Amino acid sequence: MNAAIHPSLLSAVQTLAPEFVGIRHQIHAFPELAFEELRTSDLVAERLQAWGYEVHRGLGSTGVVGRLKKGQGSRSIGIRADMDALPIQEKTGLPYASTLSGKMHACGHDGHTAILLCAARYLAESVDYNGTLNLIFQPAEENEGGALRMVDDGLFEQFPCDEIYALHNTPGLPVGQIGMIAGPAMASFDRATVTLTGRSAHGAMPHHGIDSMQAAASIVLGLQSLVSREVDALKSAVITVGSIQAGATYNIVPESATIKIGIRALNPEVRNQIETRLRDFINAQAQSYQLQADVLYERKYPVLVNHAAQTERAREVAVQLLGADNVVTRGPVMGSEDFAYMLEHRPGAYVRLGNGLGQDGGCMVHNPLYDFNDKALPIGAAFWASLAQSYLK
Repeated sequence: MNAAIHPSLLSAVQTLAPEFVGIRHQIHAFPELAFEELRTSDLVAERLQAWGYEVHRGLGSTGVVGRLKKGQGSRSIGIRADMDALPIQEKTGLPYASTLSGKMHACGHDGHTAILLCAARYLAESVDYNGTLNLIFQPAEENEGGALRMVDDGLFEQFPCDEIYALHNTPGLPVGQIGMIAGPAMASFDRATVTLTGRSAHGAMPHHGIDSMQAAASIVLGLQSLVSREVDALKSAVITVGSIQAGATYNIVPESATIKIGIRALNPEVRNQIETRLRDFINAQAQSYQLQADVLYERKYPVLVNHAAQTERAREVAVQLLGADNVVTRGPVMGSEDFAYMLEHRPGAYVRLGNGLGQDGGCMVHNPLYDFNDKALPIGAAFWASLAQSYLK
């Protein structure tokens, strides 16, 4: 380690935790979707200003950056938390459950925001360091690329960061544990919208039409061969057909069909391979059924790749804070995360924070019964404070 962490850090952060559990519940009760995080941004900015941070707003539309420089050191570190909620109807029945119909913090971003705020206060009031701390509160992680918006708006030009870090709560990992892995840690995410255009006909006389539904069924079944027979079995990839829309009644051959497809890979070369082959396969299938296919292929999030040196730094900090038995290698997952864009511009790492097992925070994210585990909040905050202190010495 470059610097010793104060042995009472975790207990000190735990004394602050009740205030930030309350803030977390407040954010949870008023969830805001991508680029709508005005109330949350106001709360974040108000707290940061009260603790002496320079507060900057507007990057990525509703993003907030708090900067706090101490001493004359030239080092700088960035820590990111996401703020947005999901379009899900909450079913937890909690006292602080969402008050807004159809919106819910079902991924724990309320917890991530509260964790970073807790660390922000501790670092401002209780830690002497030598350098610049940049706390990045990002909008629109869920499918809308808020990280890329912030980068494109000049995040790293305005707030230089030698290194950049983020965390995510992880149901299935016990509270008190942190997991990470160097290299590819989360998959890329792309999506394809396929429109098949044939010719409508009476269901009793299908030979007068060109059946888009039959072509869609063939495409859906055949797409899986791109993974099972063309991608190296040691290189993970997933193709998911999430929607087929065609026709409206029993006795009409539908003129058109729309297929919505999600594509994930842990290797950029595999990502390119699947895009090329998916287009070729769909066009060939469409031609074999004598109809037209239009493929709109959208590249969304890149593969999230943790840098080796920064992952090792995070591991060392976690070991010193929690003990070696509570720091685990957490293998790659096929979920996606737009923090990948920030890691394309700066070295850093993305780590996993235990959210609990079973009924103790084990419900998976993006579920109407999910809730962030408040027991994990002081652990995450202490980890951020330890990491910032160790880097800024």
